[in-house]
Amino acid sequence: MVVCKSPAEIEKMLGANELVADILETLAAMVAPGVTTADLDAEAEKLARAAGAAPAFKNYRGYPATLCTSINDQVVHGIPSAKSVLRDGDIVSIDMGVKMHGFYGDSAVTVPVGRVSESTTRLLEVTKASLEAGIAAVGVDGRVSDIGHAVQAYVEARGFSVVREFVGHGIGAALHEEPQVPNYGERGRGTRLRVGMVLAIEPMVNMGRPEVKVLRDGWTAVTKDGSLSAHFEHTVAVTADGPRILTVPRSRRGVTQAAL
Repeated sequence: MVVCKSPAEIEKMLGANELVADILETLAAMVAPGVTTADLDAEAEKLARAAGAAPAFKNYRGYPATLCTSINDQVVHGIPSAKSVLRDGDIVSIDMGVKMHGFYGDSAVTVPVGRVSESTTRLLEVTKASLEAGIAAVGVDGRVSDIGHAVQAYVEARGFSVVREFVGHGIGAALHEEPQVPNYGERGRGTRLRVGMVLAIEPMVNMGRPEVKVLRDGWTAVTKDGSLSAHFEHTVAVTADGPRILTVPRSRRGVTQAAL
């Protein structure tokens, strides 16, 4: 069942989502050669709890950490570890959620470590822009598949591929709500978009082929061909005036949403 939120509930969700965005901004600034993903995870949990929020991922279906940190060919759900040391030329996806005031926030960014190649920079640019294309497709009386179509069209026109096995989702009083939000498909299909729906839109884009596999830890998904993968995510409310991005750092309040 799709749950539409009232304006008051969306304002409550804003607090959780701004906190996630603020923490991700801090973590992105920490990323450097020699930093471990465990370092990032510890800082994320400290900041979340200091703000009165609970990490959303920790202990969710047995997941052991606050963050998902996915390096290079890891697509999603990489588990932070003191043994995972970031190196110059890597990329790391940092995915985080919190629960605060009864509602969840969820966002992800992919960050370059030191100096990366031009092709890697292009992957990050295209993935982030595909998220923007998906958000731009959000409109009242549109369909969920309009979002995925926009993402897929943008990505594939630029020579990259979209992961099929993992998708975006509704979010609110639960971390994962209906509807699912695939990053591919034809326009005009699936759930109709209504005022008050809140969606976590999260393209996962591969430099090579789209196929992925899950490692023996039961969580970490990697590209089957070993190619790099990037992941960006915003939580977005459907409003009568268009999409409203909730995961904006407080340092960027006042910046037009198109520039995010």
